[in-house]
Amino acid sequence: MSSAVDDTLLDDLGRLAEVDTDGLLHAAALSGAQVRATVEAAQEAGIARLAGSQPRALVLITRPGLSPAVAKLLLALLGKTCPVPVVLTDTTPTWLGPLDVVVAHTDDPGDESLAESIDRARRYGAGVVLTAPEDGPVAAAAAGQCVLVTPRVPVPPGFGFTRALAGGLVTATTLELLRTDLGMVADELDREAERGHAQHESFVNPAKSLALRLAERTPLLWGLDDVATGVAIFATQVLATHTDLVCDIAAYPQATSRTALHRAATRASAEHDIFADPDDLEPAQVSPLRVFLLAVSATAADPVRRLAVDTFPAADVLAPADEITADETTGAAVLALRFQLAALYLGLAAGTTGGTTRYAPARPRE
Repeated sequence: MSSAVDDTLLDDLGRLAEVDTDGLLHAAALSGAQVRATVEAAQEAGIARLAGSQPRALVLITRPGLSPAVAKLLLALLGKTCPVPVVLTDTTPTWLGPLDVVVAHTDDPGDESLAESIDRARRYGAGVVLTAPEDGPVAAAAAGQCVLVTPRVPVPPGFGFTRALAGGLVTATTLELLRTDLGMVADELDREAERGHAQHESFVNPAKSLALRLAERTPLLWGLDDVATGVAIFATQVLATHTDLVCDIAAYPQATSRTALHRAATRASAEHDIFADPDDLEPAQVSPLRVFLLAVSATAADPVRRLAVDTFPAADVLAPADEITADETTGAAVLALRFQLAALYLGLAAGTTGGTTRYAPARPRE
């Protein structure tokens, strides 16, 4: 059972400030600035020297932390039509050579395994783009021949998702494997951060609203397309970082093969009355399951989306394209930030993240 949530805290700016002692909400709001700074830093570090020819393979090294979620989302954005193989691995493969390009990210400057992988990739002659702190063994391994992109916007560890994603995106764009407007990504992230700002009350704040829908439930985050499923992977990372919620993630076609869970979710959705007052229901009547259907690439006319919505009419459908006009990359980044802000609000309200002590009880209304 997840921790109890005091939803009154979300719209109490004073209490929010008291529990958010490390400025985590502000750190998340810097996502757009991180994108701009990463692009600028990559250009100054010489990423243009990778331009001119497509690599034999694009190798995404995944290490503990945000890296696996970033790599899987980048793989989904590159898509099935990517002209070169994209390989996800936790260490440098033995077949790596001068025709390949490696992309890696870490918040841990002392990751010895990654340092060894970067050193091998450099010795094998591969192109390397690394987003990492500027000091430590990892940065030392990248010195000289690698494109080392160091942080320019200070944020706590675990808040560098858009920095890592931008590092991969600027690499893919330079190699002409993907076309995306990173300036638009940054601008839309700024707008999402404003929409999710703490000063906006829950009924108009999409991040707070999402937090309340996630609260004290078992979320089923089912992607209606590959990119959305990639965002769901990131969502589970931030939810597990800031809350104690246990989630299920899957592409929707895969979710349908999980027959017992899918059947339970269908039953819970059918019994859900959007006009019912949860306080009037017996605990046994409230299913902990809540279906969230994520759609980034899919349109309302997509057959998978139609099937899922018809099966789960009470599900929360999170589709950035229904709210903003932007490409898939931007939509994915916006949805990822919304989940990060929601996870923070939920964690702050439940006492699972933020200050070292649980927040004070709600003040009585005057």
